[in-house]
Amino acid sequence: MPIKGMGDSGGRFQRDQAFNNIPNNSTAFLIWRVQNLGLVPVPTADYGKFHKGDSYVIYSAAEYGTSGGVNEKWHNPRGSMEINIHFWVGSETSTDEAAVAAIKSVELDMCLAGAPVQHRETEGHESKKFKGYFKNGIRVLQGGVGSGLKHVSDVFKPSLYHIKGKRSVLIKELPSVSWDHMNDGDVFVLETRDIVYVWVGRYSNNIEKLRGAKFASTLKAERGSRGSVVILEDGQESSLQGLERESFEEVLPLTSKIVVSHTQMPKDEVVARKLSSELRLYRCSDEAGTLKVTEIKTGPLSQKDLNSKDAFIIDNGADGIWVWIGKKASSKERQEAMRNALGFVAKKGYSKNTNTTRVIDGGEPPSFQALFRDWRVPYQSRGFGKQASLSHIAHPVQQDFKAETLHEQPHRAASSQMVDDGTGQKEIWRIHDFELEPVADARHGEFFMGDCYLILYAYSANRKENYIIYHWQGVDSTQDEQGTAAAKAVELDQKLQGRASIVRVVQGKEPPHFMAIFKGTMVTYEGGYGSGFKSLNERDVASKDNYMLQVRGSSPFNTKATEVDFRAGSLNSNDCFVVVSPHETFLWCGKGCTGDEREMAKALIKQRADPLMVMEGREPESFWKALGGKEAYASDKIMADENYNGNPPRLFQCSNATGVFTAEEILHFSQEDLIEDDVMLLDTWTAVFIWLGTHCNKVERVNSQALAFEYLKTDPSGRSVDTPVILIKQGYEPPNFTGFFGVWDNDLWNNNMTYADISERLQESSPGCTVLVTPSSGTGTDGGKNRRTYPINILRIKDGDNLPDDIDPTHKEEHMTDGDFEREFKMNRDKFAELPEWKKQNMKKKAGIY
Repeated sequence: MPIKGMGDSGGRFQRDQAFNNIPNNSTAFLIWRVQNLGLVPVPTADYGKFHKGDSYVIYSAAEYGTSGGVNEKWHNPRGSMEINIHFWVGSETSTDEAAVAAIKSVELDMCLAGAPVQHRETEGHESKKFKGYFKNGIRVLQGGVGSGLKHVSDVFKPSLYHIKGKRSVLIKELPSVSWDHMNDGDVFVLETRDIVYVWVGRYSNNIEKLRGAKFASTLKAERGSRGSVVILEDGQESSLQGLERESFEEVLPLTSKIVVSHTQMPKDEVVARKLSSELRLYRCSDEAGTLKVTEIKTGPLSQKDLNSKDAFIIDNGADGIWVWIGKKASSKERQEAMRNALGFVAKKGYSKNTNTTRVIDGGEPPSFQALFRDWRVPYQSRGFGKQASLSHIAHPVQQDFKAETLHEQPHRAASSQMVDDGTGQKEIWRIHDFELEPVADARHGEFFMGDCYLILYAYSANRKENYIIYHWQGVDSTQDEQGTAAAKAVELDQKLQGRASIVRVVQGKEPPHFMAIFKGTMVTYEGGYGSGFKSLNERDVASKDNYMLQVRGSSPFNTKATEVDFRAGSLNSNDCFVVVSPHETFLWCGKGCTGDEREMAKALIKQRADPLMVMEGREPESFWKALGGKEAYASDKIMADENYNGNPPRLFQCSNATGVFTAEEILHFSQEDLIEDDVMLLDTWTAVFIWLGTHCNKVERVNSQALAFEYLKTDPSGRSVDTPVILIKQGYEPPNFTGFFGVWDNDLWNNNMTYADISERLQESSPGCTVLVTPSSGTGTDGGKNRRTYPINILRIKDGDNLPDDIDPTHKEEHMTDGDFEREFKMNRDKFAELPEWKKQNMKKKAGIY
């Protein structure tokens, strides 16, 4: 049954019969290959396999917010659908075939009334969205079906594959089986008639080893489990015996072995994340029948810059080109949008592999919306848990926040950014002369703009103690105070064996849980200590004869007061103000205040004085006299923030290891995308989380806060660098983080199959499987005989930075005392050494030293 709306547009074009199989009002995932200038369906068993001599058209219809792809089940969606059309061009495809793929994509788009998002994909430079469709990776094969290229043959011949990539693995068939294609920094899979070999370069990473072993299993299954698998490391080829040696040397003779060093291989192209100011916007128009492209502005960009009467190009350089088609754009502009974009790429001298995407007015995906500082979807409601800007009234926050409930329902913790109701234990210190000065309980909740504070918060959930370390920065604090606070937070975390989440809080950007700790009594005063290299000769007490507090909030979870200039001009009709003078204290309530806001203001000030309540417009003369006379003040009622950006949470893998900051987005993410070797960044708009994997690069671990600042500085939407930054470590994730990942498995990393696990399992399940690895890939080199021992509680510390320097974190068992070793493993070291590697890893996980 054809899709609704798939007409022939008044006979203007002939629709390809291949599109008749697209289901009506249903999710679907379909792939066609260009053949004889038409489209031929690709069998579902071959989804994910692409021939470099061919071109393809891919159709994806999925429920909004889901990834779609090869595992998409056809069903009627409960809500709106997101439809994407991709055309993929192989590196050896003919010009005719590439043109047919582009034309057929436009044709399919016209059948769907121009609603889909269109993408151009090129071999080896596929977009993240495209790669996300194929969870087991993309396999690029030699050959093709047309235009003079060699045809795919059913006659078996040996093949050599190059394994590359962490999340979206690319498996590329090489043009020939030869040592010339191999290097010691990657993993290669050799398929012969009888045996599949996994050749592991000595400098390859663990993820590629894992992918190689999994791919070997896939090839074996595709062969009907015929033959065997051999896993060998670079340098172990001479250990092969019999048929294994004969089959290997038949195609890769050892006498010809010359392996290129990984240091001589071209580095993967690294594209620095652009500053928002570097974005460029161009208007496309066909006035008088001639296409004109005119630069309108450089970023940051605003949604108002787009006009529905025209088409626009957004130039994000090597990060991609976007074409936006307004609802009232001409039909010519619509049909030629992609061609014009490719012409723009060529004119700018960009790589022909630059990702190019066409979107329509009203159907913009989140990744497009994120390029704008103020994107707002029509009729979009204000997000739950979002903080109002300084000029807006904060909305009430839900008040049922028991810790156990939030840990059982992490989606609520994520949406509210609460981990409990704020009733846990807290200790507070103030930075003074580069040291921590305890703050008396009676002054908890009092802050000074010129100071920095450290707050240790402890709460119980899931039968264990949990910790959060906040370091709060006053807007007038000095750089040395801010640096001291950050350093002291790290020191405190180390004392807690790395179990705390570290949250940087800038005055005015306090997250909900931070305010909840003080139950509506948080007050920020002017002044503070003088410190370090800059002397602040300001008051340090809140006992001046005259001062004025602006109170905002409607519940104990979002109320705070801030000192403002003592004058009538500081008043605002949307808020409550406390005016303290030598003779009387007033509580002034603006006309825009709600009853809840007035009650919270009364509760806050009654702890300090018994005020006279004054309603706006009914002020006694003594009120104006205390303020020094009447002045004009802000009196327009402010409604909900119209500039609220409703972007969904986004996950990035961040790095600055090459000297430039890169942020690779992970679309439709899940917990499995948090890889132990990486530093990840979760942007929830109200906060930025930095997640440190157990085995992440030490330099990036140390510089993780800087990564967050670089991310905020380069956000196209013009984000404030004062956005709260929350530092958390693998294994100690709070529920306001885990709630963004759907179902969270606390044992995920304990149960993950490693390269060694898969190798051992292959060997156990396949009698013909051989695993040849160097001794260093096993359980260590000396069995712990010459290594210093440590108590088991030290070895159970997960954060590698908090371990003694001489402990090998991958072989902690070698640092155990003999007593602890036999108590935990129920055997001596010799017996343990005889076990398969995957069993050793499982036992180490159970002992808590993995």
